[in-house]
Amino acid sequence: MITLTQAQIAQFREDGFLIVDKIIEPEAAAEILENFEGVFEGHYQTGIKPDEVNLPLGEPPFTKQICNAWKSDLSVARHILSENLGKACAELGGWDGVRLMIDNLLWKPVNGRSIDFHQDSMYSLWIDKPELVSCWVALDKTTADGGTLVYIKGSHKWGEAKPIMQFHGPEDDLKEVREWAKIHGFELELVPIVVPPGGGAFHDGWLWHGSRVNKADVPRRALAAHFFQHDIQFNPERISIGNGPIYGKYKKLGSNEVDEGYFPITYREDGYRTPGLDEYLEKGVV
Repeated sequence: MITLTQAQIAQFREDGFLIVDKIIEPEAAAEILENFEGVFEGHYQTGIKPDEVNLPLGEPPFTKQICNAWKSDLSVARHILSENLGKACAELGGWDGVRLMIDNLLWKPVNGRSIDFHQDSMYSLWIDKPELVSCWVALDKTTADGGTLVYIKGSHKWGEAKPIMQFHGPEDDLKEVREWAKIHGFELELVPIVVPPGGGAFHDGWLWHGSRVNKADVPRRALAAHFFQHDIQFNPERISIGNGPIYGKYKKLGSNEVDEGYFPITYREDGYRTPGLDEYLEKGVV
């Protein structure tokens, strides 16, 4: 169970992130890892393919990514869709409820290239309230030089920048944020996330973050989830921005309503959760 103190919530809003040594039990992290490679190879426990399977090729290798593995694997779903995680993200965001935008399985191999520093909320402008709260969980022990997640402290207060030019494997992973900081007179304070398996961090959707080259002799595997407020709607004027072209396929014809079947409400103060969610977590019934 994730129980946040008022001091932790205040720290999150000041720094833009909160590091937590245990978000899920180590045993739960190990269970996700048992199925991890299989999901990347196309073995889906529920029979349903994730929304995105990104396996870029090259040397040095790129980070591999799967989006919305909760639809394919119950060990992922039981964490991502838990009421407790949703409540924690709502508390950090100052909201009365959340729904899931997307989850990510992330696999950075040995010598794996950087992920460019970016703002998550820049990729959710296709909804009317693009502010996000994200949760990143390490499935392996992380080290500062092992390609772990890195935050730029306080950068969630730096405003809305432009989308970065090269997300996967850039030559200079700090180029855009360095230029943005220089223009506005900010200093870069980088904070690597070093936690045991099951530990991780929460971050604000406008916080600049990325991951650097994995110089360790083991891969870095992680699970992330991105939540927005429960009462969001599609923004049709910006549907083509960020990952809107991918997830805009779930927009109903003639309506800006966001379907709970694809973006489930996992927590609301009045106790509401998307109908069928708990049955799915128990039985795998979609």
